[in-house]
Amino acid sequence: MPSEGGLIIQPDWLITESSEKPKRHWGVRICDGKIFSVAPNEKLENDFPEDEVFTAGEKVLMPGFVNGHTHMYGVLAHGIPLESAPSDFWSFLESFWWPMVEDKIDHEMISAATEWLCSEMLLTGTTTFCDILEAPFSLPDSLIIEKEIVNNRGLRALLSFEASERSGSDIALKGIDENIRLIEAVTDNDLVSGLMSVHTTFTCSDDFLRQAFELAEANNVLFHAHCNEGIYEGEWCEKTHGHRTFEHYEQLGINGSRFLASQCVHLSDKEVELIANSGTRCVHMPLSNCEVGGGIAPIPELLERGVTVGLGSDGYINDMFAVMRGSFLIHKARLQDPGTMSAAQVFDMATLQGAKALGLNNVGALKSGFAADLQLVDANLATPLSEENLLEQILLHRSGKDVDSVMIAGEWKMQNGEILGVNLESQRNSLHAQTKRLWEENA
Repeated sequence: MPSEGGLIIQPDWLITESSEKPKRHWGVRICDGKIFSVAPNEKLENDFPEDEVFTAGEKVLMPGFVNGHTHMYGVLAHGIPLESAPSDFWSFLESFWWPMVEDKIDHEMISAATEWLCSEMLLTGTTTFCDILEAPFSLPDSLIIEKEIVNNRGLRALLSFEASERSGSDIALKGIDENIRLIEAVTDNDLVSGLMSVHTTFTCSDDFLRQAFELAEANNVLFHAHCNEGIYEGEWCEKTHGHRTFEHYEQLGINGSRFLASQCVHLSDKEVELIANSGTRCVHMPLSNCEVGGGIAPIPELLERGVTVGLGSDGYINDMFAVMRGSFLIHKARLQDPGTMSAAQVFDMATLQGAKALGLNNVGALKSGFAADLQLVDANLATPLSEENLLEQILLHRSGKDVDSVMIAGEWKMQNGEILGVNLESQRNSLHAQTKRLWEENA
């Protein structure tokens, strides 16, 4: 490990990970893009007198957020004019999301959305994300466009195309190929990686699902699917196959730690058992599940069974502070138990456990050897901070607007509330132009 030429960050408070108590007047030393040492501020300065020192008074230094499931293209639909809201999740897909959004997205729209979302995530403290692109008529090269932009912006990301057969077998195979091409293109990339993504059991045949999973195995990447987001998929599986969704995946041989299942809202007791026993990883989207009327996922039950669960925005509200707050509150209401889903549990899902869900082993905590992916958050709250209340105060009373600075792999991407080297107004204008074009196609 290097001992010279480091950067010392000295905050007022340090959160290393949710399982450890916050530390007052502790900081970190960074070398070669990684955390080299964690110690009291004074000790770091005394031990490494030649290092550059960054003093962050009245700030909390903590890991950058991991957004375990987003759809960057989703921003194009924010505020889209609708005569009436969909009546249920199936109508949301069939009458709105597929024909009015996904089926009309092209490369220019993807580019504008990706640029903006990279900025939006940096502004709100997200340093790592997993994106699922679904734009069947944008193939090929849509993931390559995303990759180039994300590379230039310096975020850590897993990128994938949501392959399905709903638009025909030819496009379905192009979707799989898009994932493989991206996986091959990022073999030597330190920040961007790929995975195999499909939609659902009701838009993909059994043979197609098996093919996608086998390719994920062959390329040693995760296999992702949306699972039981509404009541429709579980009921469809029961009617079509005689058993529910995760039972069907089990019969297909699709299970284990390679399986990344998002949503997981409507689960039977048997499905919870299958997820836990197989080592399947999950990602929870509390806000988007509410927005589409999907329901509330049994996350406390999954956590109790030892399931690895991350948090995601689903492309709806991408401020992970808001996503954490949603998860912290809705499960207390569902179970009528104010003690469920502690601030530490939720923070863990948004950081270290979220990283583990994505198969990242050195992300999500500020510990020696971990990537220097971090954020500085304003700690000037209305009431005093302590070891006992800091996590809950941050979770409930801070937002993306309170993020001051962001670093990824040892490089500052944002300082003093401003993203370095980015013209936000130009990005916004470009996104507006592409969004209007999409909306006009639906007029």
